[in-house]
Amino acid sequence: MAKKQVLVACGAGVATSTVVNGAIEDMAKEHKLSVDLKQIKIAEVESYVDTADLLVTTATIKKEYPFPVINARSFLTGIGMEDTKQEILDELKK
Repeated sequence: MAKKQVLVACGAGVATSTVVNGAIEDMAKEHKLSVDLKQIKIAEVESYVDTADLLVTTATIKKEYPFPVINARSFLTGIGMEDTKQEILDELKK
């Protein structure tokens, strides 16, 4: 399976994306999946449009992208986090 480029974005690319980035890293290791994680600011997504396979974000997205976008606010609230993790995992396994 090819390595997937996963963008992990929040407003500033620091605090909340770090939490989500760590969780995705752990899931990838646990399931032996090859991922290239890019922790970025939401404003930087556009520069990865040609290379990214998935965007996982805690920010509000109003734009359409040529790859799936998963809302990861559940990582901040704890509500529905297992469902979000499964959604991410399903995308990584495609």
